[in-house]
Amino acid sequence: MTDLGVPAVLSAEQAKAVLLAAPRGYCAGVDRAVITVEKALDLYGAPVYVRKQIVHNKHVVADLESRGAIFVEELDEVPTGATVVFSAHGVSPEVHRQAETRDLKTIDATCPLVTKVHHEARRFASDDYDILLIGHAGHEEVEGTAGEAPEHIQLVQSPDDVASIVVRDPARVAWLSQTTLSVDETLETVAAIRERFPLLLDPPSDDICYATQNRQLAVKEIAHDADLVIVVGSGNSSNSVRLVEVALEAGAKASYRVDDASEIDEAWLDGVAKVSVTSGASVPEELVQGVLAYLAERGYPDAQAVHSAEESLIFALPPELRRDLRLAQRA
Repeated sequence: MTDLGVPAVLSAEQAKAVLLAAPRGYCAGVDRAVITVEKALDLYGAPVYVRKQIVHNKHVVADLESRGAIFVEELDEVPTGATVVFSAHGVSPEVHRQAETRDLKTIDATCPLVTKVHHEARRFASDDYDILLIGHAGHEEVEGTAGEAPEHIQLVQSPDDVASIVVRDPARVAWLSQTTLSVDETLETVAAIRERFPLLLDPPSDDICYATQNRQLAVKEIAHDADLVIVVGSGNSSNSVRLVEVALEAGAKASYRVDDASEIDEAWLDGVAKVSVTSGASVPEELVQGVLAYLAERGYPDAQAVHSAEESLIFALPPELRRDLRLAQRA
């Protein structure tokens, strides 16, 4: 018998199996951000403007657009006095200043775990440390964190960048990271930094969020002997892209990211018995179910869930939205 309880001598068709990672999909920060836009639309009426994508998933964005949300790149696209939601990835103090100057009503849907990194950046800067921020250039979260102390922060994208780091005092260097990175790759970069700066100061707690870590651990569980790992998530979702990399590093023969089942190439299934499926932290569950339905139509059985962690964290809605919801209920 195999570990799935299937006789080893069965045909390829009979031996097909699907493993489903748990946890997967929405994290507490994404759930909070999406609900924030939905509640804002219900309370204030359309349009509600959102700076950048509220979360990195094109289906979520399209759904909110259909309800009356308008996504913009910068605040100068928002009419004076309008309501604007800041995305889960966070914004710099400069963006808050711009909003105040233009008399915008702001709702800050920044994930509290990103806010924590912002606090750490301000604290290290106030203690006059040089801060090495591990992350990806151009990512909204990195831009928001760097904006907290631009004169103190420099970006480090990989161990290859470490040799070129210049600091004022090697004894006063700290590191922070984007919350959605690969845990293993981040630790590799930190090790390279510490080799140059042995007195490197760590953040007070992990910057990579619990959900990112849990999803990476979960994909390792289902990837080590998989013929194919399908990761559901958008191409601009850092944590989804990392899941593909983690799956391959864990031993999967192949791994691909898709936004939904329509992007699956049927040729990927040629000769494939064991398929594993997971999704990034900004992916609605119906998109995962669509992938499972696609596999079922091609002879794959119902998915077997593989539980590697339990998640129960819930974040309260932004305080400014909670206040207005209470006032509306009293009216």
